[in-house]
Amino acid sequence: MIDTKILRDSRFLVTGGAGFIGSNLCERLVESGASVHCLDDLSTGKIENIEHLLDKENFEFIEGSIVDYDTCLEAVTGIDYVLHQAASGSVPRSMKYPLLYETVNIQGTLNMLEASSKQRVKKFVYASSSSVYGDSSALPKKEGEEGNVLSPYALTKKANELYGKLYADIYELPTVGLRYFNVFGKRQNPNGPYAAVIPKFIEAFLRNEAPIINGDGMQSRDFTYIDNVVEANILAALSSEKTAGKAYNIASKGQVTLNQLVELLQQKLGCGDIEIKHGPDRAGDIKHSFADIGLAENELGYRPTITFEEGLEKALHWYKNDQT
Repeated sequence: MIDTKILRDSRFLVTGGAGFIGSNLCERLVESGASVHCLDDLSTGKIENIEHLLDKENFEFIEGSIVDYDTCLEAVTGIDYVLHQAASGSVPRSMKYPLLYETVNIQGTLNMLEASSKQRVKKFVYASSSSVYGDSSALPKKEGEEGNVLSPYALTKKANELYGKLYADIYELPTVGLRYFNVFGKRQNPNGPYAAVIPKFIEAFLRNEAPIINGDGMQSRDFTYIDNVVEANILAALSSEKTAGKAYNIASKGQVTLNQLVELLQQKLGCGDIEIKHGPDRAGDIKHSFADIGLAENELGYRPTITFEEGLEKALHWYKNDQT
């Protein structure tokens, strides 16, 4: 249960706040009455995502990069809680640009950790990823049962978790990592070669085109609607001392194959006559992703309130309408 009074009396910094997850976080916090500072360099985030917040008294936009330490230090001054979402995303993109991912995801996160430690932030919540489970074939995925990482992106998230624990143990900065499992929902960019699968498929069907499934389509994912992730971030920020230095699975407790996803979208959009195309497997992708969220339930009080199908309906409504 989230204490709304604490939110109203607190100052949050959301890094990557103009991006998909970050903008949804900013919106929720502003609506709750919290004072929200949004840091983003607009390299992948879009000002349109937060345009409706710019005239709010309890919202401030800071254009800057986490790669610059002085920017980080200034941004966290006077902040109670940091929700660190800024990162270079996409497993396949990381296979092409490992140096970029090292700079942004590792050095940038370290900058934020150090700045937050210096400014005595109450809690530092950061985005990790289900990709840290790597080649582990165990299902469901459970904290403490990780395999070998399969991409530079996954390696950066593993490094973030190690630094997070280090800063909690040595520098007394309470950190909480959230291992996101295939987040989807409004404001997720459907365009470009590295777009996530749900918005990419939806946009293809809306254009009456056939989406391309990488591989045989039997790979499964624990798709998690954005509202659940937003809730998890706030719960983590307000969590007890026992969560410091830990990382938690944030998912919906579901397992959906890409073939099932396509079939469901075709039913909902009435485009079952479109023939699906298949391409080669993507390098660095894991075959199956299905989370055990027991630890997050017990220690964060996390409960996914929006099911996969409910979230898909909400996402479809957003992509089909004005996308504001």
